[in-house]
Amino acid sequence: MDKLVIEGGVPLNGPIRVSGSKNAALPILLACILPEGPVSLTNVPRLRDIHTTLKLLGILGCETSFDGNNVTSIVKDIKIEAPYELVKTMRASVLCLGPLLALKGEAKVALPGGCAIGARPVDLHLTAFEQMGATFDLNSGYIHGRCDQLKGAHIHFDFPTVGGTQNVLMAATIADGDSIIENAAREPEVVDLANFLIACGAKISGHGTSIIKVEGVSSLKGCDYKIMPDRIEAGTYMVAAAMTDGELLIEDCPFKELDAVVYKMRKMGVWMQEEEGGVRVRRDGDMVGIDITTQPYPGFPTDMQAQLMTMMCLSNGAGTIQEKIFENRFMHVQELVRLGADIKLKGRTAMVRGVEKFTGAPVMASDLRASASLVVAGLAASGRTEVQRIYHLDRGYENLEAKLCGVGARVWREKE
Repeated sequence: MDKLVIEGGVPLNGPIRVSGSKNAALPILLACILPEGPVSLTNVPRLRDIHTTLKLLGILGCETSFDGNNVTSIVKDIKIEAPYELVKTMRASVLCLGPLLALKGEAKVALPGGCAIGARPVDLHLTAFEQMGATFDLNSGYIHGRCDQLKGAHIHFDFPTVGGTQNVLMAATIADGDSIIENAAREPEVVDLANFLIACGAKISGHGTSIIKVEGVSSLKGCDYKIMPDRIEAGTYMVAAAMTDGELLIEDCPFKELDAVVYKMRKMGVWMQEEEGGVRVRRDGDMVGIDITTQPYPGFPTDMQAQLMTMMCLSNGAGTIQEKIFENRFMHVQELVRLGADIKLKGRTAMVRGVEKFTGAPVMASDLRASASLVVAGLAASGRTEVQRIYHLDRGYENLEAKLCGVGARVWREKE
């Protein structure tokens, strides 16, 4: 098992490129079950979850290759079972449920368990598919769904679930009849999936709004498609620039998709400017504490909560962070306290009082975004920080230490 060692206190300066979005690539890869003919994807990040998804596609009957940041996939002989051995390591695996039901009329997918940041039940997915004509049994930890043929339906989600919206969207593309998805998730990654499906011949409108309309077609065809850049990776680099008092040019930055993050960071005292080649970011004087509430897109993203909390720890004054998406997403708090942070928790609210500095110490990552927050904290800390359990980090950040070293950071990987 690896750990990341950081000698902090060095301002980061120079250009740093954002990789393709993991959260966009995973559902698009699973949507490759649907088209007849080859699919070619570019800007795919080389991450553990991507390799896991490609293994799952192989089990489900797709022939894939992964060269550089390019993936090709073609359907050979579709199978209907997603085994627990893969689903337990990556919750996004449940997104094969919709495509398999639509294509084969049957799917057997291992029931995902919980994770460190809280439970993410799939009941909203199943209720939607029942409205489309599927029936489900739960046997030996597997969801077993069947239908004669999925029918178009009017789906209303009680909560704008990203995974539920993506699962139903994929299934609806080749369902019999038209579908309407109300209270749909509006995240850019949902839009990217819709744009991929449209490139394959799907008839979709309203993606990016709370009402998505899908006209079912008989089949989809293969296509060439480029995965969008990762907005959370870009946001993490914005925080790193400000916290180390450096200046980064973030290349291939999805600036528009980061509106809520940009708004809050500017209020905290960060200067940002779009220019040819990317977005330039630096601190604009002293940083100040603010109040943040995580919400579904276009609100402030829960995936940037830990990074902004880390930034608030070294800001003047105090601020609060309310976590409204996941019930257990403050596991990084005690690790930040080990570095010198002043944070008090009450339920789903964190009160953060700014301190003068972080001092390096051994810390342990509990999930992907907590890992990122601890790395950023280590970059700003005086002395040596060791971030343990960075296998979490490898799930969502491609070549992170190499990219950070390229802009002046002193960071390397060691065996624990």
